[in-house]
Amino acid sequence: MASNKSISILALATLLSACGGGGGNAGSSNSPVSLPGGGTPTPTPTPVNTTCSLQNRQSWAFDQINEWYLFPETLPASLNSAPFASVQAYVDALTATARDQGRDRFFTFITSIAEENAFLNSGATAGFGIRLSYDSIASRVFILEAFEGAPALIAGIDRGAELLAIGTNTDNLQSVTALFAQGGSAAVSSALGPSTAGTSRVLRYNDGAGNIITSTVIKAAFDIQPISPRYGIQIIDNGGTKVGYVNLRTFIDSAEQQLRDGFERFRNEGVTELVIDLRYNGGGLVRTAELFNDLMGANRFASDVQGVTRFRASKSANNQTRNFQSQSQAISPSKIAFITTGSSASASESVINAMIPYLGNNMALVGSNTFGKPVGQIGLDRSACDDRIRIVAFTTENADGNANYFDGLAGSVANSCQASDDVTLTLGNPAEASTARALGFLSGAACTAIATPAAGSIASQREPVDMSSGAASSPRELLMPANPTPAQREVPGSF
Repeated sequence: MASNKSISILALATLLSACGGGGGNAGSSNSPVSLPGGGTPTPTPTPVNTTCSLQNRQSWAFDQINEWYLFPETLPASLNSAPFASVQAYVDALTATARDQGRDRFFTFITSIAEENAFLNSGATAGFGIRLSYDSIASRVFILEAFEGAPALIAGIDRGAELLAIGTNTDNLQSVTALFAQGGSAAVSSALGPSTAGTSRVLRYNDGAGNIITSTVIKAAFDIQPISPRYGIQIIDNGGTKVGYVNLRTFIDSAEQQLRDGFERFRNEGVTELVIDLRYNGGGLVRTAELFNDLMGANRFASDVQGVTRFRASKSANNQTRNFQSQSQAISPSKIAFITTGSSASASESVINAMIPYLGNNMALVGSNTFGKPVGQIGLDRSACDDRIRIVAFTTENADGNANYFDGLAGSVANSCQASDDVTLTLGNPAEASTARALGFLSGAACTAIATPAAGSIASQREPVDMSSGAASSPRELLMPANPTPAQREVPGSF
């Protein structure tokens, strides 16, 4: 996969408009579309061809994009689908102009209804259960986190380990360095095999403590827990002040009760300062993001605007204003530090953006600039073909009208603090570089601001990371396959 697409694909972990366990309602193209916060506008009927030929699937995709796309002026009046070998290749060609403008960086895509619903309901996926980051300059791959109940963590592989070699057996192990030489990051993701239960790989890795281990790990089906039971919710003593820490991996249905439980604990403990860790969170469900904001809005009035969703002019009847809603577990934070990287996108950014008008100087970005995705998708289904097309169809403003952060949120917040991602320490450890800097902001410590990109540029997807070799920092990106599963779109870097 070309490097520009491997960067852009991170944004495919998108701010979804799905309701009730998936984006859009299952059914033919005549089915109603799920929209943010509810509502059921009906798309123009398109005849369903049950043969699901490539040409007919492409024609259906063209019709839906032509009706709903947020940037209709960028679409070609017509485009012959014959030269394109897949629906996605055709969709990419239709949206090429908006992509060149930095407004749709592969945000519009085709996916499986069944697979996406399974993930959005409970985090269902199949794999080793690890999130991987790569350094293309040094040709190195690191484990950023391991998911509970999945094969890798059961085998003892966790955050801070470095992947050294991959093979189908011990006789054909290929070093990560050799794989980078052969085909860059795409060769590494290919060597890890398909995301299907039963796929076996021999992995050689440094466990982070200097031990070189060779282990056979078999991919299995499991549910990604959106909040880790090990470190996802904590109360940290910050110089005598109780600070609530939340690390959210993805915005899906099963996150909602975890968030409620976490904030109820904060409420009971009298927590009023927060560190919200979204450093790898590529997005997810709109309604989960809205609940997250509600839980940080106990001091907001019912008339206070959380966000305004705007569609293109021809679909403006679907525009909505979403105010804060009362939640029994909500707290009234006086200060919040949001930990972000170039992988923090979409719903993650909408949560941060919604709080800017109300917290102002009492909030900060910590880490590095966010991805820059102020747009969201609707989901349109064609159940006969198990096709769901995610179309960039709306933008979400905060109460101040800000929806223009294609170059990331660093330029929109009053405060920012540059910090590294120290993979040698557990997420949420008070000594971990980004967590420590976030706690420092809350206690009033000075810091170096995150550099903002030039106006009109696209936010960099690289961020500093402390490697286990002891290097001060090195550019890295989350590893992504050429054809990501729904889980890999929503939890970038997962394998």
